[in-house]
Amino acid sequence: MKRTFLFVITNIAVMIAMMVAFHVVCALLGVEPNAAFKGTGLDLTSLAVFSLVFGMGGAVVSLLLSKTIAKMSVGAQVIDGTEGEAERWLVETVRVLAERANVQMPEVAIYRGEANAFATGAFRNHALVAVSTKIMEQMTREELRAVLGHEMSHVANGDMVTTTLVQGVLNVFVLFLSRLVAAVASNAAGNGRGSRGGSARGIYYLVYYVMHITLGIVASLIVCWHSRRREYAADAGSANLLGSPSSMIAALRRLDNLRPGILPESLKAMGINGRKTSLFATHPSIDDRVAALERLQRGI
Repeated sequence: MKRTFLFVITNIAVMIAMMVAFHVVCALLGVEPNAAFKGTGLDLTSLAVFSLVFGMGGAVVSLLLSKTIAKMSVGAQVIDGTEGEAERWLVETVRVLAERANVQMPEVAIYRGEANAFATGAFRNHALVAVSTKIMEQMTREELRAVLGHEMSHVANGDMVTTTLVQGVLNVFVLFLSRLVAAVASNAAGNGRGSRGGSARGIYYLVYYVMHITLGIVASLIVCWHSRRREYAADAGSANLLGSPSSMIAALRRLDNLRPGILPESLKAMGINGRKTSLFATHPSIDDRVAALERLQRGI
């Protein structure tokens, strides 16, 4: 509930900050704020509401449906531990880790695929933790326990909500600023040419699409940077839950030698991967993650 409240308040604060900044700039330039939108069919209040609703709305809906979408996209089957010895161990291990992390027991699922695991869900006390059949076959139980600790740390840290918060705020920025700049540019062009017809509309759409793509790329870089930071935190969280970083280090080194499991785009940020890193990577490289855990192990 606290993170949901923070999500809403942050988005509202962002919109207010942008509107205040715009009015301040207009006052300094001696420009009437809504004059920039005359002839474009756009006004500042409508634009703010539109950006807030659509920027926040899409992120919220995807978060609320995340468990259902995850199960459908990978064909995950929820288990209760009665299916067999391996399933019983998996459920009990998650139960112990959930108690240590002070969160309610999440749903546990298995899906067919190469080595990977992920956690998702709109609420930390109603989450889903899923592992692939291959990761269960190819890892020792101690390594798999560390992977489950990593996923439970994501749940305990509320990373699914936090990532949605970041994405929602950035969506608002992209929607608001791309339309704002496009409207101002088209109006200026229309006034300069003594026309508010086709040429001004053409400039509006050209500037809008350029700004939308450019700001979208910048937003993606920020989301990926945030995701990489949360991966380091989840690795450290696993070490804390298990009492030592050694099992998580072993799990990462094992993953480095396994064929990576490819998750759907909507789940990549919550899965385990990252042999290489880049500005657009949701995960640090495995080498960087191991190095961070080794520093933690040495108490640095």
